[in-house]
Amino acid sequence: MMRDGALRGEGVSAGMRIGLFGGSFDPPHAGHRHVARTALRRLGLDQVWWLVSPQNPLKATASGDFERRFAAVEAIANEPGMKVSDIETRLGTNRTIDLLDHLRRRYPATHFVWLMGADNLAGIHRWANWTAIFETVPVAVISRPQDAVRARLSRAARQYAGSRIRESEAAALPLQSAPAWTYLTERLHSHSSTALRARN
Repeated sequence: MMRDGALRGEGVSAGMRIGLFGGSFDPPHAGHRHVARTALRRLGLDQVWWLVSPQNPLKATASGDFERRFAAVEAIANEPGMKVSDIETRLGTNRTIDLLDHLRRRYPATHFVWLMGADNLAGIHRWANWTAIFETVPVAVISRPQDAVRARLSRAARQYAGSRIRESEAAALPLQSAPAWTYLTERLHSHSSTALRARN
């Protein structure tokens, strides 16, 4: 758990490579874990921080109870190198760029990478100040079956086509200056939070 650590700097040292994996995780599932595991291994990360958001501003319906979602993420991310944080709640923001600005000021010697599934790349142009995200930290996109084609043809992929790093060079991404991004293909998981909620 990182209820305080992500602000005080516990467990963070200069030069570390940390993947930032944000979302409402309502609920967290094997697809999310697939993204985190793939990034940890393929990017040579020291840690992946699961950043449980208080509310996704693009979703019309409110996310479920935060404490329940946080506990569920802790259960699924209980692996070496994975940390769970409520830093967005403590900072009082649900905008990714505000969080990135804070973390880069707080840990200037840490190499952060923003992590997301291909489904998010397909729609990231709807996020607040989305281009600033690409201009602030490297971005790693991990394949998801629902949006593989849309992601590769997305507005973000087209706009930053010249900043894309070949998948074979993904391990160097955390040390690159933004904008820099890569698309990682791995064994696909079809799980989605929407589908899981529909079953309940």
